[in-house]
Amino acid sequence: MSKNPNKALPQKEASKKLNYEIWLSVSEAASLAGVGDKTIRRAVKESNLLVYKIVKDRYRIELKSLINYMNLNTKLNNKFLNFGLGQYVDRWKDF
Repeated sequence: MSKNPNKALPQKEASKKLNYEIWLSVSEAASLAGVGDKTIRRAVKESNLLVYKIVKDRYRIELKSLINYMNLNTKLNNKFLNFGLGQYVDRWKDF
Protein backbone atom coordinates (compact mmCIF):
# COMPACT_ATOMS: atom_id res chain seq x y z
CA MET A 1 0.00 0.00 0.00
CA SER A 2 1.55 3.33 -1.04
CA LYS A 3 0.99 6.65 0.67
CA ASN A 4 -0.87 9.35 -1.22
CA PRO A 5 1.51 12.36 -1.57
CA ASN A 6 -1.43 14.70 -2.23
CA LYS A 7 -3.14 13.89 1.06
CA ALA A 8 -3.40 16.89 3.39
CA LEU A 9 -1.18 16.89 6.45
CA PRO A 10 -2.61 17.20 9.95
CA GLN A 11 -2.59 20.79 11.26
CA LYS A 12 0.43 20.34 13.57
CA GLU A 13 2.58 18.77 10.86
CA ALA A 14 1.54 21.39 8.29
CA SER A 15 2.48 24.28 10.57
CA LYS A 16 5.86 22.69 11.30
CA LYS A 17 6.59 22.31 7.58
CA LEU A 18 5.62 25.92 6.79
CA ASN A 19 7.80 27.45 9.49
CA TYR A 20 10.94 28.16 7.48
CA GLU A 21 12.83 31.20 6.24
CA ILE A 22 12.81 32.40 2.66
CA TRP A 23 16.11 33.80 1.42
CA LEU A 24 16.30 36.06 -1.65
CA SER A 25 19.10 37.35 -3.81
CA VAL A 26 19.61 41.11 -4.00
CA SER A 27 17.89 41.33 -7.38
CA GLU A 28 14.95 39.19 -6.22
CA ALA A 29 14.60 41.31 -3.08
CA ALA A 30 14.70 44.50 -5.15
CA SER A 31 12.03 43.21 -7.54
CA LEU A 32 9.72 42.14 -4.73
CA ALA A 33 10.24 45.43 -2.90
CA GLY A 34 9.80 47.64 -5.97
CA VAL A 35 13.17 49.35 -5.55
CA GLY A 36 16.57 49.15 -7.21
CA ASP A 37 19.44 46.83 -6.39
CA LYS A 38 21.42 49.76 -4.99
CA THR A 39 18.69 50.46 -2.43
CA ILE A 40 18.90 46.90 -1.11
CA ARG A 41 22.71 46.94 -1.00
CA ARG A 42 22.66 50.32 0.78
CA ALA A 43 20.15 48.98 3.31
CA VAL A 44 22.37 45.97 4.03
CA LYS A 45 25.37 48.21 4.68
CA GLU A 46 23.65 51.03 6.58
CA SER A 47 20.85 49.30 8.44
CA ASN A 48 20.82 46.50 10.96
CA LEU A 49 17.15 45.86 10.21
CA LEU A 50 17.69 43.66 7.16
CA VAL A 51 18.61 40.10 8.07
CA TYR A 52 21.10 38.76 5.59
CA LYS A 53 23.74 36.11 5.13
CA ILE A 54 26.55 35.72 2.64
CA VAL A 55 26.56 32.59 0.50
CA LYS A 56 29.32 32.18 -2.09
CA ASP A 57 30.18 35.91 -1.86
CA ARG A 58 26.55 36.90 -2.51
CA TYR A 59 24.06 38.53 -0.17
CA ARG A 60 20.92 36.53 0.67
CA ILE A 61 18.13 38.64 2.22
CA GLU A 62 15.44 37.19 4.47
CA LEU A 63 11.93 37.92 3.14
CA LYS A 64 10.37 38.77 6.52
CA SER A 65 13.04 41.35 7.29
CA LEU A 66 12.67 42.84 3.79
CA ILE A 67 8.93 43.36 4.30
CA ASN A 68 9.55 44.92 7.72
CA TYR A 69 12.23 47.20 6.27
CA MET A 70 9.94 48.34 3.45
CA ASN A 71 7.38 49.45 6.04
CA LEU A 72 9.83 51.71 7.88
CA ASN A 73 8.87 54.97 6.26
CA THR A 74 6.28 56.35 3.88
CA LYS A 75 8.54 56.55 0.81
CA LEU A 76 9.67 52.92 1.04
CA ASN A 77 6.16 51.75 1.87
CA ASN A 78 4.69 53.52 -1.16
CA LYS A 79 7.28 51.94 -3.48
CA PHE A 80 6.56 48.54 -1.96
CA LEU A 81 2.80 48.94 -2.39
CA ASN A 82 2.86 50.51 -5.86
CA PHE A 83 5.77 48.80 -7.60
CA GLY A 84 6.62 45.76 -5.48
CA LEU A 85 4.84 42.79 -3.98
CA GLY A 86 2.17 44.98 -2.40
CA GLN A 87 0.55 45.74 -5.76
CA TYR A 88 -0.63 42.13 -5.93
CA VAL A 89 -2.16 42.01 -2.45
CA ASP A 90 -5.60 43.56 -2.05
CA ARG A 91 -5.40 44.04 1.68
CA TRP A 92 -2.57 43.25 4.08
CA LYS A 93 -3.60 41.67 7.36
CA ASP A 94 -1.75 41.94 10.66
CA PHE A 95 -1.42 38.61 12.39
